[in-house]
Amino acid sequence: MMVKWTEAALVDLDGILTYTAKNYPSAIVPLEGRIRAVVERVGRWPVSARLVEQRPDVRVVPLLRYPYVMFYRVLEDHVEILHIHHAARQERET
Repeated sequence: MMVKWTEAALVDLDGILTYTAKNYPSAIVPLEGRIRAVVERVGRWPVSARLVEQRPDVRVVPLLRYPYVMFYRVLEDHVEILHIHHAARQERET
């Protein structure tokens, strides 16, 4: 299934990558690879991640090895990535 990013998710991604590149330069390539792998996973198996309790149409998947979670929803013809947040933030899609 095709994966599309919302503007908010792209802003989140840019902030995460900028911060990581500046503060943890050796982690940027593996982090980018992990993000690509998770995006591929949700495109292949869109209902594989658990639903967010407060928003039953939104799913959340952790970026294992990294302190981030990706929120997305499955639409009729594509997956829409909504946000990427630090896992320490309260789990909800804003």
